[in-house]
Amino acid sequence: MSTTVETPDTDETCTYCGSCIFDHDPICVRDCDDDCGSPIYFCNYACLSAYINENSLTTGNACEWNPNESDCC
Repeated sequence: MSTTVETPDTDETCTYCGSCIFDHDPICVRDCDDDCGSPIYFCNYACLSAYINENSLTTGNACEWNPNESDCC
């Protein structure tokens, strides 16, 4: 599976807060478990984190840590 990388438009806005992404430290995210659909953009990691939390996107997707195992994932 491959994905084409393209620079977003200069007026692209943050999916979470609506700010212009290039006024900050932009992040591009794709859901590659769903045919690598269209990217969504965030102006910084704080907005990405808030979006993840508000949409419960980590539910069922996190690794389980066992303190009795010495292997690290």
